[in-house]
Amino acid sequence: MQIGELAKYRATGTVGKVLEVRERDGVEWALLDTHNLWYVTSLLDPAQASEYKQFSYKERTRTVHMDEMQGLSQEVEVDISTVTPSGGG
Repeated sequence: MQIGELAKYRATGTVGKVLEVRERDGVEWALLDTHNLWYVTSLLDPAQASEYKQFSYKERTRTVHMDEMQGLSQEVEVDISTVTPSGGG
């Protein structure tokens, strides 16, 4: 892996741009920009530009907050007997 290349992590399909490459204890690691996490390079495959979508931190944060807010804005009425088990135990 080289800095600037696009790579896909086999286990999750995460695609990112390689920001940095390091070797530690005989294992080569690459830092991907997608989640700012380090990945073992032997578990990365080259990726196509069409698979890569760059997100800024603000975009990811805003999406999370909107999802959380949607859940808070809905009022739900529930019959408690359908939610908890009933009967003696």
